[in-house]
Amino acid sequence: MQEKNFDDAMIEKETEPCVQNDSNDSLENEDTAEDNLEANQEELKESQEEMSLDEYKEMIEKLQQEKEELNNQYLRLVADFQNYKKRIEKEKSDIHEFANEQLILELLPVIDNFERALQSAKEVEQDKKFVEGVEMIFQQFLAVLNKNGVQEIDAMGKIFDPNYHHAVMQEENPDYESNTIVEVFQKGYTFREKVVRPSMVKVVN
Repeated sequence: MQEKNFDDAMIEKETEPCVQNDSNDSLENEDTAEDNLEANQEELKESQEEMSLDEYKEMIEKLQQEKEELNNQYLRLVADFQNYKKRIEKEKSDIHEFANEQLILELLPVIDNFERALQSAKEVEQDKKFVEGVEMIFQQFLAVLNKNGVQEIDAMGKIFDPNYHHAVMQEENPDYESNTIVEVFQKGYTFREKVVRPSMVKVVN
């Protein structure tokens, strides 16, 4: 009986390490599987994060493009509005200018008659004080016109310029150079540097 128990003990002793080795192998396999699972989860998470980042960048670029397009549209609208304002202001100015020019053209014959009347009064030696009073009023009238841009064209003794003078007569005159204006039949005027009526003159050939 002792021998049998000894043998049995030996068998149990020999088989015991084998059981422990199998248990250790199983634990190692489980740890490896868990590590692999965690690694796969990390890779999946990183892949999802990278995908989300790319989508975010794409969204930012799209928003940036939309912002630039809206900004360009705004700048075009502002430019169009500014051009519209300038055009309207110019049209208003042109209308005002045209109205003033028409008024000046209607007043020029009045100036002509004023000058003729004063010249006649001086020639017939009418009341000196009356003539002086009328001439003073005439000068005030001219001053108002000058202040508003009306200027007489200086013609007498000047070289003929078709931009400012209208030659209605010519003559031979050795005392003057060719194209010199020797007589003014009707004064010319400019309104804000624009000729509204050229001077009617006589010119030396």
